[in-house]
Amino acid sequence: MSVEPDKWGVIYNPKAGTRKVKKRWKEIKEYMDSKNVAYDYVQSEGFGSVERLAGILSNNGYRTIVVVGGDGALNDVINGIMNSNALNKSDIAIGIIPNGIGNDFARYWELNLEYKEAVDWIINNRRKKIDVGYCNFYDGTQHIRRYFLNAVNIGLGARIVKITDQTKRFWGVKFLSYLAALFLLFFERKLYRTHIKINDEHIRGRVMTVCVGNASGYGQTPSAVPYNGWLDVSVIHRPELLQVIAGLWMLIQGRILNHKTVKSYRTKRVRVLRARNASVDLDGRLLPKHFPIDIGIIPEAITLIIPN
Repeated sequence: MSVEPDKWGVIYNPKAGTRKVKKRWKEIKEYMDSKNVAYDYVQSEGFGSVERLAGILSNNGYRTIVVVGGDGALNDVINGIMNSNALNKSDIAIGIIPNGIGNDFARYWELNLEYKEAVDWIINNRRKKIDVGYCNFYDGTQHIRRYFLNAVNIGLGARIVKITDQTKRFWGVKFLSYLAALFLLFFERKLYRTHIKINDEHIRGRVMTVCVGNASGYGQTPSAVPYNGWLDVSVIHRPELLQVIAGLWMLIQGRILNHKTVKSYRTKRVRVLRARNASVDLDGRLLPKHFPIDIGIIPEAITLIIPN
């Protein structure tokens, strides 16, 4: 299939077909049309379809793939591209039109929910090579590699994702579900028997949460930069209740690394040998965890269209 070099492949992942969602996509489409953007549009049809569609677009020669969605949809797009048969994957440019609540990676680049601004930036086509993280694990039947842009969370961070997914079915609103998860975990403060290897250092003991960040990791790796070839790691040990309160405030302010229960590292590889009963998520996608897990970085593996 021959595709015009400047034509976008746009992937939109609607939720439950509400009027508001349909209206937003109509507005985005009309604005792109008013700017004479050449694009082909595909709509996801359920879990896993965004990754499949991104792979199809990559294999069919699209060099600009635009995702309208949050961190989860963006993660699916990255995995679709990285697992595709396309040559020179690093030359495929990703454009982001943020949508929904979970847009941590977009916020890192100061992209907000204003779709007109996002479309204008993609049209401007300012590109930057960025790193892509990877996570290798065994799912019980085969060895799997999954890719990420933002972070891998083990323990508390992944528990929030898991509870949010469960309570979302009851609340029907992701933000309320997220608050409910935070409230429950604030009092739970569960610890996990963990063994991690970072830079030849073995970390053993009871740990509340571990974040391995290529970017900000929802504030847990605030110094991470997704274009320096390194991963930042934050390990939070055993905070008392008052320390948890102080930690949440420092997290909001971007100063979590100054908390006395947090140890930070910079590395190119993390090996998680054990994290007993801990949930694991990758850019908000829960993994079928089977330890050990190897986490690493591929420098300049993909191209991102960034703001002016």
